[in-house]
Amino acid sequence: MRFSVIASAVVAAVVGFGGTLALIIAAAQALGATQAETASWVTAICLAMFVATGYLSWRYKMPIIAAWSTPGLALIGGSMGFTMQQAVGAFIVTAIAIILTGLVKPISVLVSRIPASIASGMLAGILFAFLTGAAKTIPIDPFFVLPLIALFFIIRLFNPAMAVLAVLFGGVLYAFLSGRVASVPGIELSTLAIIPPVFDASAMIGLALPLYLVTMASQNLPGFAVLRAAGYEPPTSAALQVTGLVSLMTAPFGAHTSNMAAISAAICTGPDAHPDPAKRWLTGPIYALCYLIFALFGASLVALFAVLPPPLIALVAGLALIGAFTNAMSLALKVESERLAAIVTFAVTASGISIGGIGAAFWALVAGLIVVCIDHAKKYL
Repeated sequence: MRFSVIASAVVAAVVGFGGTLALIIAAAQALGATQAETASWVTAICLAMFVATGYLSWRYKMPIIAAWSTPGLALIGGSMGFTMQQAVGAFIVTAIAIILTGLVKPISVLVSRIPASIASGMLAGILFAFLTGAAKTIPIDPFFVLPLIALFFIIRLFNPAMAVLAVLFGGVLYAFLSGRVASVPGIELSTLAIIPPVFDASAMIGLALPLYLVTMASQNLPGFAVLRAAGYEPPTSAALQVTGLVSLMTAPFGAHTSNMAAISAAICTGPDAHPDPAKRWLTGPIYALCYLIFALFGASLVALFAVLPPPLIALVAGLALIGAFTNAMSLALKVESERLAAIVTFAVTASGISIGGIGAAFWALVAGLIVVCIDHAKKYL
């Protein structure tokens, strides 16, 4: 096996895991999860990556890379008033919806008809809170935060994919050397904790539905596009069924949605991984093995994050989402005739309002679609 295959798979796994682990911590904190539940979440979602990537890559001999829903984590972290039990119920429903999308073609057609400007406006509104949250860490501890921000922008000049990891590892080292961390947690193997689901109507509408939409629009569709751009014809139905199934199996342990990867997949599907496209699928098993290792030590990683300064978690989460926010805003404003609807969707989502126990993401979707319908009706007046 070529070294480039191993290197590409390991880099993709480390970037995907390390760059967004802070988002899982933030989402778990928003839901009031205990440290044991958070560790179970990390362990279960890593096992989902191991199973989905390993099976799909081996079965179809393509570099089919799975990831967790990063926009979904931003949605969860920005949703207020839900418990961990309600979130697990929403995760189960979302997983079933993804499986049905893979089985029933009209469902995927219906989702694809939602204007990209609306979906992107909703996503941008979800991510906006994390970007502002990162900025708000500056006055809290400027001597700690500002050097890390400078490090991020310097590193990204040379290697954008490693910039967030540089802040994460640099921040951890800086926190220890500056005495901001009182004690170092011991190394322990991970365990899974079953979290009883609660199927609450407000969580289904305010969490499950937006989670399904952002996962499909912002993760699965771009993930399939990356494979096609690399010259592959992905098994879309099978991939949705498998990622939906592993999501369903891991949801009771606190894991949110699994889906197709985009950025990680781009690292594994290009010629740098292997000059022969028929051999690039070998990155899949290596990538899967990395996530198995992450799963074994998920509890230790969560314990480490628990003792780190809170501004570091918020900063890493915000910096990790800059690229996603930029892309979402670009897509939201791409079609001139739908810009007003996109901005309305963005504003309602970013406001964080809750009406009738249902969160802002749902009402933003409704508001955006109403504006689109009004604009279309104008053509017939």
